[in-house]
Amino acid sequence: MSDVVLLEVADKVATVTLNRPGARNAMSAELVDRLGTLVAEADTRDDVDVLILTGADPAFCAGLDLKELGHDGGILTHRPGQSESRALTRRGRGATLPTTKPVIGAVNGVAVTGGLELALNCDFLLASERARFADTHARVGVHPLWGLTVLLPQAVGIRRAREMSATGNFVDARLALEWGLVNHVVPHDELLPLAHRLAADIASSDQRAVRAILATYEAASRVSGAEAWDVEARSAAVFQRGGADPADIERRRLGILDRGRSQV
Repeated sequence: MSDVVLLEVADKVATVTLNRPGARNAMSAELVDRLGTLVAEADTRDDVDVLILTGADPAFCAGLDLKELGHDGGILTHRPGQSESRALTRRGRGATLPTTKPVIGAVNGVAVTGGLELALNCDFLLASERARFADTHARVGVHPLWGLTVLLPQAVGIRRAREMSATGNFVDARLALEWGLVNHVVPHDELLPLAHRLAADIASSDQRAVRAILATYEAASRVSGAEAWDVEARSAAVFQRGGADPADIERRRLGILDRGRSQV
């Protein structure tokens, strides 16, 4: 069994680690296949509510494996009918995360080009102080195909996205935080502990509601203006038809009060 991607499950959290540290976790065809398989596995497991995606130090992901691309085209030559796990989607679009469950990206080092797209397809990002981000598609001479031209402007704004794509310049962790690309920047050794704390917070919520709300965010991001309001209204109506247990709501209400007091 390949070990280019690792999966560990504990306390309702699956930690998925890209594990080609000598190649800065560059995405070979083997890694992409294995990533899709393990993420899909985590999505079906009853003992998993949240996923954390990270890389084996020193990098998060350096993008597609350029040595492989230069040899035989790598995953860019993939066509439907080859490995099904390689045809990876994020709720129908995006890069490599075929899951209905929340995915926290823990960016521990460089996230470049395809690696940046992979990070952008997470629900939100945490960054080590060592993290750096760059879009070098134009410098390599390839075109984004995993959602970068949609997701990067959503994160940082269209003008900053254009700057990153046209120049290929790196953005450090602090600037990524200032631009809204990441939610938090922490010392390197605190990255995974923070990711696990936030994952535990998510796992303690009502999972049906978590997944429905995130799916609504995804659907609303594909439309604009009044259509997004309609998406929410339809999603809420479907959710409410699922019913609610008043006793469970009361139990959760009391839990929210206690949690709120502890966080003040």
